[in-house]
Amino acid sequence: MGGGGSSTRRVTFEADENENITVVKGVRLSDSVIDRMKEPSSPSGRSQSQHRSASGAVNDEELKKRIAEELALERARRDSEAQKRRLFGKILERERISSNEHLTRAILRERAATEEERQKAQRFAKQLEEKDRELKKHDAYYKEQLARLEERSAQFYKVTTEQYQKAADEVSARFK
Repeated sequence: MGGGGSSTRRVTFEADENENITVVKGVRLSDSVIDRMKEPSSPSGRSQSQHRSASGAVNDEELKKRIAEELALERARRDSEAQKRRLFGKILERERISSNEHLTRAILRERAATEEERQKAQRFAKQLEEKDRELKKHDAYYKEQLARLEERSAQFYKVTTEQYQKAADEVSARFK
């Protein structure tokens, strides 16, 4: 609504026959501001307002004072809003920093867990390879034992077959 910062403006205004204030040059005022300026701020202001309406003249000093008061109130409201925005901005920044810290911690925890899982998988892979090598050793050992047993069994069979054949030949020769 009003000017910004601490700069001052010169405002020229005039009142028409219904005491409506028209801004000729300077700051535009809303109808609600104009209505508040028309309302008396004290009992003495009410009598001056009645005196003014009776005489039809506008007291420039009082009007300037009211405009200055309204502009000061507007500036104070803007300053208050700016302070609230700064405070809200600080709160948002703290929240952003906090959430970034939480996110960073969560990422670090996930990385640590992932690294731990990777190391565990490597340990399991080594254990599996070791068991596989051990099973291959056992397999080779048992194949070797099986081959020996088969060879001994074949020899035993051959000897037994020869003894049987010899015994059968002896029995056959005795009864002939």
